[in-house]
Amino acid sequence: MTTNSMTTNAMTTTATTTTLITGSNKGLGFETARRLVEAGHTVYVGARDTERGRLAAERLGARFVRLDVTDDDSVRAAVKTIEADGGLDVLVNNAGIEARGPGNSIIGAEDVTADDLREVFETNVFGVVRVTHAFLPLLRRSAAPVVVNVSSGLASLARVSDPDDVAYAYPGVGYPTSKTAVNMITVQFAKAFPGMRINAVEPGYTKTDLNGNTGVQTVEEGAEIIVRMAQVGPDGPTGTFTDATGALPW
Repeated sequence: MTTNSMTTNAMTTTATTTTLITGSNKGLGFETARRLVEAGHTVYVGARDTERGRLAAERLGARFVRLDVTDDDSVRAAVKTIEADGGLDVLVNNAGIEARGPGNSIIGAEDVTADDLREVFETNVFGVVRVTHAFLPLLRRSAAPVVVNVSSGLASLARVSDPDDVAYAYPGVGYPTSKTAVNMITVQFAKAFPGMRINAVEPGYTKTDLNGNTGVQTVEEGAEIIVRMAQVGPDGPTGTFTDATGALPW
């Protein structure tokens, strides 16, 4: 279950790293799972839809676990399944939504309601806390526990408030607000659990169902930083916010 190598009488045994990725039956989560399976991880595809999740896991050579990040019972059942199979080393909080209005339009400040925010926060924020909290006992048993929170460049207050930055033009409220909260959760959890590597990442504007496939990057490009941070070692960074090119402003 750990990523450490143990040497006994000149014989080296490397244990398998076990990884759970939420919302990974498609998009960035699916590509991240593919890459980590390729890297030798035992990967659990976490998905709400059983049929789609099982199909994705079969295609990847991964394992499926039904997981709805908005449902306590679903999360508890997933913990029991993964614990029974040996434990967990890496958690990738990838599941996320972006609330849209009529005609798939982004809901701006003039029209956004508390209910709109509540819907987004239930998945993007409360889901991250719900899943991370539930899996903490398993992660703390790992020799090299890692948590990756998929955030967004739109979470950066510095970027969104800079008229010269492309993020400035984004009119929505719910999605960037939720991801800013994810960044703070990342920082606070990283401080609370110094033995873990807990980081937030920005995949970039990637072509996925989340944005109606309007992104400019491929999922292969977007998954790069997620995969990289999912494989950091015990001496790697923690409490950071990065994209594929380096650190981002909070």
